[in-house]
Amino acid sequence: MSRPHTFTPPPCAHVHPLRTARGDFAVLEALPPAEPRGTALLLPGYMGSKEDFIALLEPLSTAGYRIVAVDGRGQYETEGTDRQETYAQGELARDVLAQAAAVDAGGDGAVHLLGHSLGGQIARAAVLLDASPFRSLTLMSSGPAQVIEAQQLKVKMLSDALATLSMAEVWEAMRALDPPEDAAADGEGLRRRWLRHRAAQLIATGRQLVTEPDRVAELAAVPLPVHVLSGERDDTWPVPLLDTMAQRLGAHRTRIAGAEHSPNTDRPEQTAAALVSFWDGV
Repeated sequence: MSRPHTFTPPPCAHVHPLRTARGDFAVLEALPPAEPRGTALLLPGYMGSKEDFIALLEPLSTAGYRIVAVDGRGQYETEGTDRQETYAQGELARDVLAQAAAVDAGGDGAVHLLGHSLGGQIARAAVLLDASPFRSLTLMSSGPAQVIEAQQLKVKMLSDALATLSMAEVWEAMRALDPPEDAAADGEGLRRRWLRHRAAQLIATGRQLVTEPDRVAELAAVPLPVHVLSGERDDTWPVPLLDTMAQRLGAHRTRIAGAEHSPNTDRPEQTAAALVSFWDGV
């Protein structure tokens, strides 16, 4: 998961409920100082939330873009159920289409869609259902199919723990295994976010991560500009695999120097610059 250094939004942004045809979703919205040049809808990854994009909000909005980062169904401040079937990928993809309709009041297909990690696979599923609401798709550190075997084992261990332990107990076990460099993140904010996630959401989306089929050929057939963005290292999908995926898609490709699986928190200024360059080109 991404580990934002703060859960406090910058002055340009505020949290509010986004009313959609599929219910309310908690969003973090940043507005540019003048008329927006476009709107971007940002989807977080596994165990993540809208706050994963906090460090991107100021540079992206300063560049003229309206940014709407969303908590998906059962993530952090968006309500969810305890039924795993409500988090099927198709249901989450339909949520994204409803979110896009809500943020694109003009209905002109002006929404740039971005998904990080698991969020990228949900974004891809939404585009494959209906690409018309979107101007572009950015897959950030999100691969062509299931995560690598080592990550599959971690997800299975987590899912097994969630089936038998409380969220608080699982959190304490995870923190005990954290490397020292993760101490710089907002530990209390991360804990608060974790405790508000729905276990059913984590189990269901974890299953998606370890079983996701390769749908690159399907996406390549969609006439939509695609951007594959990642760090220069990735322990979830190897960077050469992401390079090959970009080639198969005919996509714009960016590697962020000094970043790993979460360039949005590792190198936010460089990541924002790459996003603005792509969106401006579109």
